[in-house]
Amino acid sequence: MEHQKDHLVHFWKRHFQFNLAEIRAFASVRRDMFVPEKLMPYAYEDRPLPLLRGKTISQPTTVMIMTHALELEPGEKVFEVGAGSGFQAAIIGKIVGPKGKVVSSEVIPELVLFARQNLKKARINNVQVREDDGAKGMKEEAPFDKIIITAACREFPKELLEQLKPNGVIVGPVGDKSEQEMVRGIKREDGTLALEFLGQFLFTPMYGKYGFEV
Repeated sequence: MEHQKDHLVHFWKRHFQFNLAEIRAFASVRRDMFVPEKLMPYAYEDRPLPLLRGKTISQPTTVMIMTHALELEPGEKVFEVGAGSGFQAAIIGKIVGPKGKVVSSEVIPELVLFARQNLKKARINNVQVREDDGAKGMKEEAPFDKIIITAACREFPKELLEQLKPNGVIVGPVGDKSEQEMVRGIKREDGTLALEFLGQFLFTPMYGKYGFEV
């Protein structure tokens, strides 16, 4: 397993511009702790793995691309839509550090419990997982420095953009059910977004009015 992990890191160093803090965060969080027990031997294969109710844990390279796009800094507050098994939040939590905070939302109760258990096992103490519709954001915790969406959405939810700080960054897959573009938006002072497009991806669908599942 460690060999596979090292192989991934070497691959990224050759093909991507991930920084040292991002690589160290990945190296310090055991992905095998965030997958179902029967899938542990496959934890460091560079592919998504099934969780439950049609949801997946994203492939490691996708997790790192999204993490890098956020341009995280120590001490920041980050909101995540779609906790899944908690792995992406754990990586973010490592980078923002003890003075930072990650608030992650998840609508599937079994995944809320799974993510909380995984984060506890991994001793990640600065991530909270809430059972809620993340598309609405979380007003009581806003504003956020960064926002990440880990499920396919039709557009960035308006409520999230309102809860993002000026000059803050939002990253997520936008499109239809069959294909999405990874979009990075930086919020201008006037509330509009400067957009950057990071390539085609395929994510499981978001629930609610900005997604595809009820």
